[in-house]
Order: sequence, then structure tokens, then C-alpha cells
Amino acid sequence: LGTCEIILIAVMAFDRYIAICHPLRYTIIMNGRVCVNLILVCWIGAFMNNFGPIVLLSQLSFCSSNVIDHFFCDYAPLIKLSCNDVDTLLTLESTLSPLVLLSSLCVTVVSYLYIIVTVLNMQICGSRGKTFSTCASHLTVASIFYGSAIFMYSLPSKGHSRDAQKAVAVLTAVVTPLLNPFIYTLRNEKVKDAFRDCLQRHKCIL
Repeated sequence: LGTCEIILIAVMAFDRYIAICHPLRYTIIMNGRVCVNLILVCWIGAFMNNFGPIVLLSQLSFCSSNVIDHFFCDYAPLIKLSCNDVDTLLTLESTLSPLVLLSSLCVTVVSYLYIIVTVLNMQICGSRGKTFSTCASHLTVASIFYGSAIFMYSLPSKGHSRDAQKAVAVLTAVVTPLLNPFIYTLRNEKVKDAFRDCLQRHKCIL
């Protein structure tokens, strides 16, 4: 699911790029078939990326403590409990995680570079602000998610304390999903209007 979200962030950046840089062709480019294919890329890509490590992980023996030093069953703390040789798994983790993260990050960065160039070339200043505003939600989530994921899965873990890794994991597992409804929906005018109507009706009832 985490890998799927990483790929999905890149897909959303590509969607913003098409919407802002090619607005007249958006409905043609991002048609239903393309959207379904992008969803399949997220799910199948995430499955294929994690299938090998999960198969190897399922064959490990755990002969010591069964207490995971984490607040959820994460990959690295789990394999540390194994009494088998886990060098292959660690090599896979240090290869696949940066590959997926950096690929997604590159797509996101390139998409937003094109967006920034397009926005700066706009003649009307008001349009610039409105366009940047539509991208702010996605950029906020992407920054939090990429930052925490790179710290946890791509950088060498030897220099990080377990408590620091747990604290950063909270950003990915708790803070980002908690912020998603506020970041995405409360910037939508229809949602704001519905929220105001709800508050007004509640006042009338009181």
C-alpha cells in the first residue's frame, strides 16, 4: 500500500501537469481508459515491487524474541528478529526502495518544473495564484510522504536511532492520512459551501 501511494503521487503530479500545461487537451489525454491504466500501474507496480521480498520474508525463521521494536509490523524491524541470514533481503530493500522512490520523485519534480514554467509564463497574475493554489495540496502531501519515506527506506539506517525512525514513521502512517481529508477536501469550494450550510443548520437547530 505504501509503494502504491508513492506511485500514485507521481501519477497525480502527471495529472496536474496535463491539466495546467495542456488544459484544452486534458479530457482527451486523461480519458477513462488512461485513468484505468494508471490505476493498474499503481497496483500492479506496487505488487510486483514487493512480491519478491515478501516471498523471501515468509521463508525466514524467527527463533528469538517475538516483540517488534516498532509501533507497526514494518519491514526492517521484522527482519531484525530473524535468526537466518538476511543479507539478500537487506540488499533487495536497499535496491528496490530507492528505485521506486527516486523514480516517483523524478516524475513529480519534472512535472512540477513544467508546471512552474507554464505558470510563470501566464500573463494574468491572478491566474498564477489560482494555479499554484490548486497544486499546493498535492505538493504538501508529496513533501511529507517523500521526506519520511526517503528517510526510512532509502537512506542507510545505521546512523538513525530506532526512536527517530519511529517518529518519522508516524508522518507516513498517521499524519499524512490524517491530513489528506483536510488538505484535499477543504480546498474545494463545494465542500466549503456544504460545510458552511451544515454549520448554519446546526446553529438553527440549537
